[in-house]
Amino acid sequence: MSAPPSLKLPATVAAASPRAAAAPRATALRSACARPTRRLQFSASAAVAGASTEMTDDNLGWAERSLEELGSLPDNDTFCLMALSPLDGRYDRFIKDLMPFFSEFGLIRYRVLIEVKWLLKLSQIPEITEVPPFSEEAQLFLNEIVQNFGIDDAKEVKKIEKITNHDVKAVEYFLKLRCSSNPEIAKVSEFFHFACTSEDINNLSHALALKEGVNGVMFPAMIDICKAMCSLATQNSAYPMLSRTHGQPASPTTVGKEMANFAARLSDIGKSFSEVKILGKFAGAVGNYNAHVVAYPEVDWPKVAEEFVRSLGLQFNPYVTQIEPHDYISKLFNLFIQFNNVLTDFDRDMWSYISLGYFKQIPKAGEVGSSTMPHKINPIDFENSDGNLHLANGILSAISINLPISRLQRDLTDSTVLRNLGVGLGHSLLAYKATIRGISKVQVNESRLAEDLEKTWEVLAEPIQTVMRRYGIPEPYEKLKELTRGQAVTKDSMQQFIDGLDIPVEVRSKLAKLTPHFYTGLAEDLAKDIKKLVDLEFGFKIK
Repeated sequence: MSAPPSLKLPATVAAASPRAAAAPRATALRSACARPTRRLQFSASAAVAGASTEMTDDNLGWAERSLEELGSLPDNDTFCLMALSPLDGRYDRFIKDLMPFFSEFGLIRYRVLIEVKWLLKLSQIPEITEVPPFSEEAQLFLNEIVQNFGIDDAKEVKKIEKITNHDVKAVEYFLKLRCSSNPEIAKVSEFFHFACTSEDINNLSHALALKEGVNGVMFPAMIDICKAMCSLATQNSAYPMLSRTHGQPASPTTVGKEMANFAARLSDIGKSFSEVKILGKFAGAVGNYNAHVVAYPEVDWPKVAEEFVRSLGLQFNPYVTQIEPHDYISKLFNLFIQFNNVLTDFDRDMWSYISLGYFKQIPKAGEVGSSTMPHKINPIDFENSDGNLHLANGILSAISINLPISRLQRDLTDSTVLRNLGVGLGHSLLAYKATIRGISKVQVNESRLAEDLEKTWEVLAEPIQTVMRRYGIPEPYEKLKELTRGQAVTKDSMQQFIDGLDIPVEVRSKLAKLTPHFYTGLAEDLAKDIKKLVDLEFGFKIK
């Protein structure tokens, strides 16, 4: 196969030859791309999962392998120092698990997968006699291109893109050249991109990246947060704590109950993720199968497209323009925004509890809290999480608002926006890991909790005036307001008030034994029961 006439290679790709005009360029490109496919090494993680040595496309061993390749690249420290985004620089070690899915490498690999799968699908359609069923050897050859796709392969695609100035077309040329050594595939290689618009390939690539990246990386971190909060709730269910409404002393709760509140909220959001359908389209230039019908009018193209999209593990969208309208991405990201808002609430509450002394922070050896004040142990993890959640939601919100809007049958605004899917998720993941670190460093300060409760006997005004109502004492609220509002209330003054109440003796006796430390209602029971409510088996999952 020869390269298209307009395909001229830059010096970095073309063979170093005086005759750098025509055929030598194509020869150089072919030799660069037609190297033998590598056998995928069987990873330990795959072995544990019971995977076979022939890795399937559904297995994420490729992602693990790509990170190993990335780690072996020279001078990564220099790259991190010069990176424009802190996600790729300072924080890369925290978010690198997202890189295989949302990087340029990941997008190219998904495009290769779609193009290969489409050619295989065409070979299964009886009416398309020009692409007969492939032999087992040819199918293996094609599948290995996907299974063994690595960073070096992506670099080859990028070299071709320097010539084409079109990223999807570069993938098509890469595949044609890679398959030129296989006669069975080479003779039908023009069908790699048959009847496709670039967006047919791109929308499925982004959909797969979202499904696999969110299920495989984001949700496990979100589940870890919920588990950590549940542990905080149950382990600290009985520790009484002064509540603060409007920042002022209010009816006591327990430490565990306040943690349970957040676990319940986040878990409830998690259940909603399973309602999001990751959609794909494969209907050509404007969504009507125009070219398909002209070439093969006898084929039921909507059925073929649906079968193909569903074979990738995605849901099918039958009504589209040139693009899949991205409404599902908005729904997905709005749920992330909601989760992040709740987590921001948690981070700020934890910051406040630490400031009040209700939680102590466990010192870490060698860590410096302040460059000038040696005593400082700052709540940096909750602050880091708070800041990154704010950034994440700004990006996720911008993506969510922008993507569903496209002029007429399409414009290109979504293209550059879609390349930032991983940025919004990356700042979210960075925040999630910071919150988990923060939780791991705190422990309840019992003495400080007890100290605040002992100073706020006025919180018993609520139960006392409520009991007074039961026994018909007039104006109970007003009497307690006069006793407590803006006044210094002590155990003795509250006891004196109770002794003067015209209520049954046994009731007075019970009220006299009530203290702020034991006025927590059912908080302890609610905290202990949180694991019955939090659903981490069916939540946080995209099917």
